[in-house]
Amino acid sequence: MSIEVKNLRFRYGARPVIGDVAFTAEKGELLAVLGPNGVGKSTLFRCLLGFLKPVGGEILVDGTELTAYSRRELAKKIAYIPQSHSPAFDHTVLDSVLMGMTAQLRVFEQPGQAQREKAVQMLRALGIEKLADRGCMKISGGERQLMLLARALVQDASMLIMDEPTANLDYGNSCRVMERVKKLGQAGYTIIFSTHDPNQAFSYATKVLALKDGGVMAVGAPEAVLTEDVLSRLYGIPVARCEMETVFGRKTICMPVPGGMEGA
Repeated sequence: MSIEVKNLRFRYGARPVIGDVAFTAEKGELLAVLGPNGVGKSTLFRCLLGFLKPVGGEILVDGTELTAYSRRELAKKIAYIPQSHSPAFDHTVLDSVLMGMTAQLRVFEQPGQAQREKAVQMLRALGIEKLADRGCMKISGGERQLMLLARALVQDASMLIMDEPTANLDYGNSCRVMERVKKLGQAGYTIIFSTHDPNQAFSYATKVLALKDGGVMAVGAPEAVLTEDVLSRLYGIPVARCEMETVFGRKTICMPVPGGMEGA
């Protein structure tokens, strides 16, 4: 599945938020959306999901204008994983995942045995099958993110849009979630995720979209476009980029320059 965004513009009232944003995401790509707070990442996602109507530009899903799809049709193509999830009821993890099948069922139809088996299969694929009967209020933040990922996967959508999927997670859970996301990309899913951490983009993304002041500062392979100059201007602090040799191969990381933020 592919998505193409052409000169997208959006504003709240008279205040412009997104201006002439353009990019593509193809099957198997992991596109990381980077940028400081308030740059419009969440607004961009709401436009891609059809929740907000742009004032200009185009969004093409598999070559067809986004607005041509019904809400149910779009749910079969794009699944959304929110930044955080605070459940109001302590549904089991399995029942929470089954809620992702709403678009596949008729009105008032209940999930059957085939749907339950599919949900369990997704939990197993993500390594959390043992949590199936656990209340969703009684699991960790990392486990809840994996539960939301499973719920998105049972939609049978081939594109995942993830708004800061590791926000509020500790380092271990963050890595576990992103490793699962990376494997989904390798399996052919098209994935767009936002992050505040450029090192996440270096580690997991195949492409990056860097936003600043509502527009595109850079788009392309992380190692090619996330230069020290771009990172420093993007976040407003001096940033150094380093190349490391690890047992897993060569790795690119970045870090703030010690003492360099004084007067920045």
